[in-house]
Amino acid sequence: MTDPTSLPNFPPPPDEHPLRGRVLDALQDLKLQPDLDSDGDVKFVAQEQQLFARSLTGGQLDILRVYGQWKISENVPEDLLTRLNGCNDITLGVNLVKAGIAAGNLVLSVEQVIAPKENPKAKLQIAVSMILQAVQLWHRNIAAKSKREADIAAGGTGDIVSEHQDAVASGEQPKVGPWLSEGLRRPRPESGGNGEPGAGGES
Repeated sequence: MTDPTSLPNFPPPPDEHPLRGRVLDALQDLKLQPDLDSDGDVKFVAQEQQLFARSLTGGQLDILRVYGQWKISENVPEDLLTRLNGCNDITLGVNLVKAGIAAGNLVLSVEQVIAPKENPKAKLQIAVSMILQAVQLWHRNIAAKSKREADIAAGGTGDIVSEHQDAVASGEQPKVGPWLSEGLRRPRPESGGNGEPGAGGES
C-alpha cells in the first residue's frame, strides 16, 4: 500500500481556499514577508511598522482585520482624555480606521468584508496605508491639542482654528487633523434681535 505521506500536497481548489492562505499569498505578492504568530494571525512589516492580519471566518462572508499597536512613548502628552480625543478624531475622521487606547498602547484597526473567492490584495493595501497614516495623524493631533491646552492654561486663547486655516491657505500641510471630536469651526455667535447671526460670525 502506498505511504500516504508520499502523496503530493495539492492546494485546495479556489472555492475552498481559506482567507488566511489568500492573505499570505497577497502579502507575499506585496513583498511584505508575512509569517504566522503564536495566535495564528499573519504578521508582517510595512514601512518598518509591525502589523497583523486576522481572518474571521465562518459565515457566507469573511472578515479581514488588519491591525497594529504601538507603545506610547514618554514624550507624548500623558493626559488620557487628550489621548482618547485623538482616537476619537481618527475613528470619526478617517474612513474605516478604528482607534483606541489599551494598556498604554495605541491600537488601530481596519475591518473589511472579503468574499469567498476574492483576492484580498487590494483591500490589504488600503488597510495598511490608512493605518500608517492614522498613526501619524494621531500623534500630530494630540500634540496640537496639548499645545492648545497649555496656551489656555497660560492665559492665551487656545485658538487653533486660524493656525489650521493659515496652513491650508499657504499650501502647507495642516499641523492638526480633523478636529471632529470638538469641531473645527468657532462657536456660533449669538443671534441678534431679528434672529440673524451676529456680524462677522460663521454659519
